[in-house]
Amino acid sequence: MNTLVFATNNLHKLEEVRAILGDRVHLLSLQEIHCLDDIPETADSVKGNALLKAQYVNKRYGFDCFADDTGLEVTALNGAPGVYSARYAGPLKSPEANRQKLLRELEGKDDRSARFRTVVALIRNGKEYFFEGIVNGKIIAEEKGSTGFGYDPVFVPEGYTQTFAELGMEIKNSVSHRAMAINKLKQFLDNIQ
Repeated sequence: MNTLVFATNNLHKLEEVRAILGDRVHLLSLQEIHCLDDIPETADSVKGNALLKAQYVNKRYGFDCFADDTGLEVTALNGAPGVYSARYAGPLKSPEANRQKLLRELEGKDDRSARFRTVVALIRNGKEYFFEGIVNGKIIAEEKGSTGFGYDPVFVPEGYTQTFAELGMEIKNSVSHRAMAINKLKQFLDNIQ
């Protein structure tokens, strides 16, 4: 069984990814390897940030590791917030403030199309691999739903009438950007065992 560190402190993400990977991978969190560092995310792309996080853990703690970064790309905002999605409303990384700022900036705009893009960077046996997932959808005018995290209460994926926060984890894990990227990672890991 592969032992991998998932370079995140986000317990929602960790739960989501553990549900997808199942028991085929022994998944450790940053907390479980005693990494309490605030890992820098200074790249200008989600791919770059994912790689920075994976490299940081791999070099300092010696584990094979993967990390993800996700950007919400809103058409009417020229792709913003993009790589700055987590800190869109400022350095405190408040999901509520980020959603409120997004909704304010979309007031009066007809085009509310958007997409989530996740890139997973894996470092395994010293080699780097990347897996991407994209889900298209739209931003609604007010928050709905109580599950999920981040922008989930305002994002309705294509083919659905409810937000990610209304759909629940089981459905979200079958259609989300992160689920797509993690499923590609899972397939890769299954094929090399």
